[in-house]
Amino acid sequence: MITRRKFLGQAGVLAGAGLAVGSLLAGERRWPASDPTGLSGQTADEALLERARGLLERAPLIDTHNDLPSMLIEDGGDYRRFDLGKVQPTLCADVPRMREGRVGAQYWSVWVASETQRTHTSLHEAMREFDAALWLIRSQAAFEQARTADDIERIHKAGRIACLIGVEGGHMIEDSPAALRMFYELGARYMTLTHWDNINWADAATDRPEHNGLTQFGKQVVQEMNRLGMFVDLSHVSAETMRDAVSVTKAPVIFSHSNAFAIDPHPRNAPDDVLEALKSNGGVIHVNFIRDFISPKDPEWQARRSAALRELHTHLESDETIKKSIEEWEKKNPYPAVGIADVVEHIEHIRKVAGIEHIGIGSDFYDTGKGSMVPGLENVTRYPYLFAELLKRGYSDEDVLKIAGSNHLRAMREMESKAAELQKKEKPMAVEGIKKGAAN
Repeated sequence: MITRRKFLGQAGVLAGAGLAVGSLLAGERRWPASDPTGLSGQTADEALLERARGLLERAPLIDTHNDLPSMLIEDGGDYRRFDLGKVQPTLCADVPRMREGRVGAQYWSVWVASETQRTHTSLHEAMREFDAALWLIRSQAAFEQARTADDIERIHKAGRIACLIGVEGGHMIEDSPAALRMFYELGARYMTLTHWDNINWADAATDRPEHNGLTQFGKQVVQEMNRLGMFVDLSHVSAETMRDAVSVTKAPVIFSHSNAFAIDPHPRNAPDDVLEALKSNGGVIHVNFIRDFISPKDPEWQARRSAALRELHTHLESDETIKKSIEEWEKKNPYPAVGIADVVEHIEHIRKVAGIEHIGIGSDFYDTGKGSMVPGLENVTRYPYLFAELLKRGYSDEDVLKIAGSNHLRAMREMESKAAELQKKEKPMAVEGIKKGAAN
């Protein structure tokens, strides 16, 4: 099984230039070590920090993307041995640290490598992920599964952490609307239309254009998600797919873990015209904390690293030698400095283009955080520090509450209302897609 970490290592600026992720030189990204304090010199005024904590307890704070289910499976052993009621340093989340970070609701991501669509095993692997997600939810008295916006508020008021499920990649339904409906029954409340690679009915941001957006079948999938009451998630999709989805959807869309292309021109980020469209659509873009998608200097650094790696392949034969050489290059060419303030720059830009009502949080924690995430936001305890920085910049209490969760709740209620309306007049989607490479 290819890990999420390895996929991140393969994705970079070359994908935005039209190269498929699969054509990039394979190998896990090796980041220079983070500041061991996790603060990287950043401090927050204690009064602002306490104010932020108080607001997040009220919100509730909703994070729309955490990859703990995949991390449990990739561990390789029986993940049921973990007691998430205690701090688990080798995992990206647990109850004590989520409590410290004031998390009120968490979407757990169901993720399967998009290359599994070529072996028609995506649905099978997705079932393993759902099994892990449902186990972790049911393993703790502090957790309770939520299926609606009302559930989120009820569970939060009861002092528990509301848990929802998001499906990260439309390849997992294997072109079957029946599978999509079964995902909904299991608790999925959003589906990211693609992951790193194109699928039969939609283009990804990090692959060559194949459909120029959504196919007709893809548009039908969007409409079926509207009918079900499942968010259409536009993280990972191409800009043309974003535009097609927004033009077709009858309900608010979300980006579960994306940032502003104008700040960091990574193909995974949202361009301004799409951000502008959120105002009329009612959707929400949930800002994430991964350094690749935050730093304005990321594309240039990625391009230099890729060029160095290509050069190494011209005169070195051993994979081990190449690995050591690129690590030496990275020591001499460290990743550009980035911090909490850079995340806030994305929030500021989105606020300027889309408005304060269309911003949320989708951290995208997928490992232990040091090296992959923005310094200062390495783990689930650190959300208050981000909101303290917003308060420092003059954001009001109401602004903080909107970004932390009320924007998502508003969009979710609009999505649920539209689904109830559509279910009265539309039948379930019956058309099955055509699986490429399937036997006749």
